[in-house]
Amino acid sequence: MSKSQSQNGTPRIVVIGAGVGGISFGIALRRRFPGFENFTIYEKAADVGGTWRDNTYPGCSSDVPIHFFSASTDPSPDWDYTHGFQPQIQKYWIDLHKKYDLYNHTQFNALVVSAEWDPTKQAYDIVTKDLLTRKETKSTAEIVVSALGVLEITKIPEFDGIETFKGEMFHSGAWDHSVSLKGKRVGVVGNGASATQFVPVISEDSTTTVVDFCRTPNWFLPPIRTPYSGFQKWLFRHLPLWMKLHRLRFFLTSEVFYALVFGSPLLRRLYSPMARKYIEKNAPKEYVDKLIPTYTMGCKRVIFDTDFLAALHRPNVDITFDGIESIYEGGIVTKKGERKPFDVLIFATGFVTDDFPLYVRGTKETVREYYAHEGGPKAYLGTTVPGFPNFFLISGPNTVTGHTSVIYTEEVQINYIMQVIRPILQKRIGSVDVRGEATDRYNEKIHERLERSVFVDCVSWYRKGRDGKVSSVFPGAGTLFWWWLRKVDWRHYEVDRESKERWEKELGRRRFWSVVRRLVVLSAVVGLVVVFGRSEVGRRVVGQYAPGKVQSVVDVLKDVYKHSLEGLRGLLAYTN
Repeated sequence: MSKSQSQNGTPRIVVIGAGVGGISFGIALRRRFPGFENFTIYEKAADVGGTWRDNTYPGCSSDVPIHFFSASTDPSPDWDYTHGFQPQIQKYWIDLHKKYDLYNHTQFNALVVSAEWDPTKQAYDIVTKDLLTRKETKSTAEIVVSALGVLEITKIPEFDGIETFKGEMFHSGAWDHSVSLKGKRVGVVGNGASATQFVPVISEDSTTTVVDFCRTPNWFLPPIRTPYSGFQKWLFRHLPLWMKLHRLRFFLTSEVFYALVFGSPLLRRLYSPMARKYIEKNAPKEYVDKLIPTYTMGCKRVIFDTDFLAALHRPNVDITFDGIESIYEGGIVTKKGERKPFDVLIFATGFVTDDFPLYVRGTKETVREYYAHEGGPKAYLGTTVPGFPNFFLISGPNTVTGHTSVIYTEEVQINYIMQVIRPILQKRIGSVDVRGEATDRYNEKIHERLERSVFVDCVSWYRKGRDGKVSSVFPGAGTLFWWWLRKVDWRHYEVDRESKERWEKELGRRRFWSVVRRLVVLSAVVGLVVVFGRSEVGRRVVGQYAPGKVQSVVDVLKDVYKHSLEGLRGLLAYTN
């Protein structure tokens, strides 16, 4: 079965994934291109939400303030806590999906099998599979957007003997709620953001014994989640400006946090002792030495404590730093040779972040092949990939941050993508492809910054293979990310051959009128300064601070003004 790529000649957009990135892209389409209906969101699951649909482990919540961890277009006054829990976050995104009528454009249980660029059609040939009927469908789309995110594929280490384990076993990102932990011996592998959230919850039942296997300890900071009062919610609902200022405060706080933890070694040295003291004060004394990291603070994601350190005081909770040698049918064998029996193993071991799971072929190769010969994930501004026309990434390489909201960075990317696809949707060009040299220069720049950053000081999921190229994290503040993506530099892109001449002329006209506008502003400013300088008040002011310089200052300004006018007249004559 084949699907037409266009409606009345309108280019078609395919979005892969109906998580937060895919929904945000759909919202932007609705707001930026009213009336545009020729788009499809393919989602392999049965509902939307992505990370917040899949991660349902006990205690799952956001470690970013929820008013900043939600769509800027749709602030909500109804959040119960400063840092939201999974059920309320998931409901929020489902409600937005309904509000913007995206369900009518979303195909569920639809796996994108492949997308291959056809230069003759200037479009991608797409194959999708219905995971319920196993039926494959072919279609075409001029624009493809990958909104898979970075927390999509769970990762379980390949321990020797893992297949022999006789008990229950699952990943925290795919929590098996059919498994009761009551009265069970539970082994938790991993000690990152997920484990530190669910261990305190599952260990509240004193009949459940928990042993957490910690390979690398985390820097902990004090808890930051607090409930919103009814009065605060009332203010948010009836004073929208107050809610916007509340969100802005969190953004500014995150930028300060970047400066303290990531941006300045000096400030980091002043801030790190606070985290050290918090761990020393709250962790059991016998664990303190091993719970304080030896790597630089900020190299791995900093954890805001959700009672994990307090949970370690419980008699039914233990933490071990011995390492895992193998898994046997009854439990885990440590590096020291000790056999620890378990009924349930829970892997809180993160996600695959250094690969691209889809078969997307551009003009020469697949995205996975491109990443492989580049030594890891690589893109221009984390958004476009050379050799893949009209293909865009949301949360692509080097867009993750350790300090700010992923919703913010995704919205910055989406705003950029909207600028790039506008001429395609308006049929002024057929395709656009980022230049390889622009991609190389950009990546050289960010990796020069990364080499001077805290992110290379340890092993982390920010890196390919955990200790290779830093391919996930952006080496700067959120404001820098916005600045670099605020507008498209079309010199870094090339368009299809049929559109090239016409498009270059249009860009030439844009640059021309940009120069005209700047000259008009410059002429107006210089003119006002000259007039002021020649006035009695101006002469007195300048004379007071620069005696004898009045005439020379006026002469210089008049000269600048004269040449500005001459340049403006020349440009106007050129247009005629």
